[in-house]
Amino acid sequence: MTVGALNYADLSIGKKLAIKYFTVAMVLFLAQMLFGLIAAWQFIAPDFLFGILDFNVNRMVHINAMVVWLLYGFIGSIFWLIEDESGVPLVGARIAEATFWILTVAVVIVVLVYLFVQSGPGETATLWLINEGREYIEAPRWADIGIVVCMVAIFYNVLATFLKGQWSGISGVLVLDLIALAGLYLAGMFYTTNLPVDQYWWWWVIHLWVEATWEVLVGCIMAWGLIKTLGARRKIVTTWLYIEVALMFGSGILGLGHHYFWIGTPEYWLGVGGFFSALEPIPLVAMVVHSVYDAGRHAFRSNNHPALAWLIAHAFGNFLGAGVWGFMQTLPQINLYTHGTQWSSSHGHLAFFGAYVTIVVAFIYLALQKLRGDVWMSGGLVDRGRKWKWSLVLTHVGMVGMTIALLIAGYEQSFVERALGGSTWQAYFEGQMRPWFVEAMWWRMIFGVLMTVGVVLLLWDFLTIGAKETKPMLEVRSLDEEPEPEETEVGEVGVATQGS
Repeated sequence: MTVGALNYADLSIGKKLAIKYFTVAMVLFLAQMLFGLIAAWQFIAPDFLFGILDFNVNRMVHINAMVVWLLYGFIGSIFWLIEDESGVPLVGARIAEATFWILTVAVVIVVLVYLFVQSGPGETATLWLINEGREYIEAPRWADIGIVVCMVAIFYNVLATFLKGQWSGISGVLVLDLIALAGLYLAGMFYTTNLPVDQYWWWWVIHLWVEATWEVLVGCIMAWGLIKTLGARRKIVTTWLYIEVALMFGSGILGLGHHYFWIGTPEYWLGVGGFFSALEPIPLVAMVVHSVYDAGRHAFRSNNHPALAWLIAHAFGNFLGAGVWGFMQTLPQINLYTHGTQWSSSHGHLAFFGAYVTIVVAFIYLALQKLRGDVWMSGGLVDRGRKWKWSLVLTHVGMVGMTIALLIAGYEQSFVERALGGSTWQAYFEGQMRPWFVEAMWWRMIFGVLMTVGVVLLLWDFLTIGAKETKPMLEVRSLDEEPEPEETEVGEVGVATQGS
């Protein structure tokens, strides 16, 4: 392979497929930002595109584009790592290729229906062909079935490849998680006439699908990424991965309780849910901190600075967005006033960005290094890494700015709509006309534009990074091959010093 040149033809089957998934993911990422900006502007100017592209449609496309592009990013990451982790070529390559094209064509059709049909009568044909009418999972029934079929096909590719090759802690967790990934989605494919029961199962998709299966999948990707960038010890990353699994399928289920209270379940669910939902991101933060600390004890070296930076951003973004921001609004005494306000939107934006967007971006940088012929991506890049550094800063400043703006709007809503107005329709409309709310929407728009600039810069960097480099990738030896540094006590005070 030629260092710095695109070497797509030299990639393995799984890695070529991963590049296709990453490409579609980035197109959808840009679409998500575009429709998000339109929806944000409609908060300020409600008449904008009224009757042509209404707010409810923009919001629906914005959210669904986010879910789908992240799913593409996760699938691409799986196909990128599977052959290296198993030690054998991808099994069922034709099935995997067909799955990609079926899924992509289905996504295009669904988006076009969203934009040009938008709504329909409340009948069975509408449910199957236009929109299921369920918030956040609006895809028509045929597309829902297609998603599950595609997930089953990908599960076959992963399981068959690992059965043919070798197993590891990461591969075992990944295979089990893919079963849950397809299985939990089934909970959103039926409905009952009892609204609380229907909402109960709806939350299993909306929150548990994301909080449990996605978080565990991210744990697998994170573990593999740390091994590749830092040479992290497998015993460290797999230990924290197992703890993550225990918390996800334990506290993740209990964490749903902060939603159950609002559909008529016993009052104690609000407290149980508020407490346990805050525990989920902790193992991923610990995995990164432990791996970086361990690498630091062995002459810290990284062969991919952009990927490592986004991995670290993921750990703390996940902790803040999903953990801190989630915990502070799910406490019973607070959630009573904040549920359904912009406070929830503030948490959702920071949580999805910190927990999922960052990890996909990190993995794309790992893929680009290989695509460019194992090019140098450590310190001392030709352009000093200006684009990836500025994109990292702009996207994070933009996201944090939007998060704070939405939080201020949520504070105002909680006070006017809930505490003073008593959750009436009059209080709802009055709250959204107050100066704090209007000004917060302006700031959300400004920071949204800033983040979009960061995303465009990020995509530009994806296309150009490593193109002018001539040095090969820095070799980082696996710390599994290094001896542990010895610790000796000096003097009577027992000060520990590291061995050479």
